[in-house]
Amino acid sequence: MSVKAVGDALASFLANIPMVERPKRHVPLKTKLVFTIAILVLYFALSNIPLFGLSPCSLDLFGRWQAIFAGQRFSLTALGVMPIIDAAIILQILAGPKIMKLDLTTQKDQTFYLNMQKLLVLCFAVLISFTYVTGFYLPDQGIASQLGVPLPVISFLLFLQVFLVGMLIYYMDEVISRWGIGSGVGLFIIASVTQQLISGLISWVPDKSGFAVGVIPRGIEIVQQVPAYEIWEGGIVFLFQQHLIALITTIALFFLLIYLWSARVELKIPGLYSGRRHGRIRFSIKFVHFTYAMIIPAVLLNLGGLLLTSIQGIGRMLYSQGITVLGTYEGNNAVSGLMFYISPIYSPWDWYPALVLPGIEGWQIAVRVAIEMSIMVAGAMITALLWLKLTPGLENRDIRIMIRKSGRPIYRYNRSIKAIRRAVDKRILKIAMFGSAVLGALIVIADMFGTLGGVSAAYFILAVSIVYGLYEEMSSTLTNRQKGTTRFHEINTEEIEI
Repeated sequence: MSVKAVGDALASFLANIPMVERPKRHVPLKTKLVFTIAILVLYFALSNIPLFGLSPCSLDLFGRWQAIFAGQRFSLTALGVMPIIDAAIILQILAGPKIMKLDLTTQKDQTFYLNMQKLLVLCFAVLISFTYVTGFYLPDQGIASQLGVPLPVISFLLFLQVFLVGMLIYYMDEVISRWGIGSGVGLFIIASVTQQLISGLISWVPDKSGFAVGVIPRGIEIVQQVPAYEIWEGGIVFLFQQHLIALITTIALFFLLIYLWSARVELKIPGLYSGRRHGRIRFSIKFVHFTYAMIIPAVLLNLGGLLLTSIQGIGRMLYSQGITVLGTYEGNNAVSGLMFYISPIYSPWDWYPALVLPGIEGWQIAVRVAIEMSIMVAGAMITALLWLKLTPGLENRDIRIMIRKSGRPIYRYNRSIKAIRRAVDKRILKIAMFGSAVLGALIVIADMFGTLGGVSAAYFILAVSIVYGLYEEMSSTLTNRQKGTTRFHEINTEEIEI
């Protein structure tokens, strides 16, 4: 049975799944702001409500990777945008190589694509919620006794809470995407990362050292309680321990990212002004294109971290059985063998000589840093390559059409889309891979020095990119409103900018 036949068979069923209606006319900016703020307030409220019936002994499934899924551990938003991202990955890969043979320029195929997304989100929400409840979220015996019900009933209530709010987040994303500003997925990721940053900046809750977690209250307490000579003697180690270098790193990384986001590379392709005179078609492309469209590649890149963590779990399990062929451990940290060298670097405590566990030599730390840098840079480049290959035309289609419409054929190529694609893609691919390599290196360096609230550098970079994209969208909207005209992509025969 063909994909089209399957699509027609599912059409009636998929049409019964509710969806957010698209606006039939232009939505004013004030209305967009109202919808966006209201959804964000609702998201923050849900993320601060703990799951009813959850035992304190429960485990966190994703831990460090919660930020990328915009979920708060053990709260109603535990599922976050995970089902949305999973569904998008599958649909993007299937639609990219034309496996599904969909023409998304037609209304019928667009409807089928969106309905398939709804179905996949529903399936992933059920599957992940079931995984949470059966493997990691334990029911509270005390609450079961108070209600006079068996534990399976509490487990079912936990499943309903996680599943229903997970689907609610999907519709919240739809509301923002169609009636608000930007993307709901992007805004929820920003909200999740922002919570950690604010906590790392102003939280008065004490940590194991007895000082406040937030840098500002922590600094006030240190000035009041710690003698000046101890601060001076502590040097770099003291700055690391008190998260001051993390504050500097976060600020520096923010401004560096803004620079990279605004930087553009000019590409020149030989053109033909007329039948005889040669010229060049010039257009510029962002040096780093890592906005909402790159959320999925970011997830794929972080799957490498999940893979390394899984390998660490295998090494720890073997060590607990007395098998040290992969390395030895002290607590949760690998201190020798292969497991030590492939351990991800999350903070200065993983590489700075004065902070690492005793007995680890400097050359071992250097090798570990080199391996981490190589894995991240190579992984970023391979991710960019695979993503562009698996989703052909998503980034280059508009470029090719703009060049073709400019009326300037590329020298030594005919004017077909395939010919223009060959001329453009080979240049775009190099820039995309190099830009991804830069981001991969930045992730490692930022994690080495630390960031506020312990936010992973990858998620901080992603959040900043989304914020910058929202800024560009709002700036464009305000500009068009002042002009009183609708914005269209204009083709400049002298220079094309993307």
